[in-house]
Amino acid sequence: MSATVLARGLRARERMPYAWDPVTLGIGAALFLVGLIMVTSASMSIAGRDYGSPFYFLDRQFVYGFLGIGFAWIVTRLPIRLWERYGTFLLFCGLAVLLVVLVPGIGVRINGSRRWLRLGPASFQVSELARVLIVNWVCGYCVRKRAELEESLAGIGKPIAVIGVASVLLLAEPDFGATAVLFVTGLAVLFVAGARLRYVLLLLLTGTAILAVLALTSAYRLKRLTVFLHPWNDPFNSGFQLTQSLIAFGRGSLFGVGLGNSVQKLFYLPEAHTDFLFAVLAEELGLVGVFGVIALFVALVWRALAISRMAARAGLHYQAYLALSFGVWVGLQAAINMGVTMGVLPTKGLTLPLLSYGRSSLLVTLAWIGVLLRIYHEVRCASRAAVIRPTGGAR
Repeated sequence: MSATVLARGLRARERMPYAWDPVTLGIGAALFLVGLIMVTSASMSIAGRDYGSPFYFLDRQFVYGFLGIGFAWIVTRLPIRLWERYGTFLLFCGLAVLLVVLVPGIGVRINGSRRWLRLGPASFQVSELARVLIVNWVCGYCVRKRAELEESLAGIGKPIAVIGVASVLLLAEPDFGATAVLFVTGLAVLFVAGARLRYVLLLLLTGTAILAVLALTSAYRLKRLTVFLHPWNDPFNSGFQLTQSLIAFGRGSLFGVGLGNSVQKLFYLPEAHTDFLFAVLAEELGLVGVFGVIALFVALVWRALAISRMAARAGLHYQAYLALSFGVWVGLQAAINMGVTMGVLPTKGLTLPLLSYGRSSLLVTLAWIGVLLRIYHEVRCASRAAVIRPTGGAR
């Protein structure tokens, strides 16, 4: 009888139209459109000076945005079970690209960091994709080894060892911010999957201590980590970027100076259209604009967690962990970027998801939203199949 119920449920899924989640689509579209507007505003001066066209960065953000939407659509057509089935293979792919990018002559060095691979005329930041593939494997591990994860330290030690290897490769680039996001996201998934709180806290403290030692033993990292505490002590050298960002926030006041009227983007604030886009937004749109963007990110995180809970209730545990990891990742990276621009966190090379100019980040984030939409569809299908009786009727 159970086989008959399953067969009828599968047929019901096949007949069901694709269930798009309007909430996720709406929030994602709003953030992407705000990003297009702010990238245009923040980059017009530098694009006109260096490339002869004020819309140079807008054109590329627009093109890669639609490529990302195309990838997202493709991902929505792939069953989530494929990500779980090939999780180990994808894990090795993620670790491999992190290793390859460190090879001189293959990895591209920009601003002192070797994080990019050259793909024809463009470059791709491999850590963006690698983090997704590693977290994907962690989600699958939580399903396969749930009993072991709940019972022993060894159960949580195995995925932490994998994350540790990836973290070493990321720190070698160096990419301190991506390392922190990967570590915290992995721990969050493991904790929700059943890892004991004392083990999670122990690993969190250990990881924090290791990162602290690495920072204290490197003059470069220590300087970047501490300059945010007193940026005005050296406003024309080490504290220049942060002081210019703080000036932008101060000028924005409540309603901002008006879209396109930022002064700090006029060759004062470095990386105005990438890592420090939020500062230009604060200057032009003010506190109202800042709260609006924060509200959109909070809504996206809330929706990811809501879909995760829906998947867990439907018995789709892998999908639940995957949706959870997206919510934690996007929320954490957005919070770190905003914190850096406001001077409450040390400077990190992390973009603001969906808003900052960054081809790799935009492609990966949009594709991951496609995964979230696919999870929502499968949850709806599972709910539809659950009400099919053996006779084909509904309860």
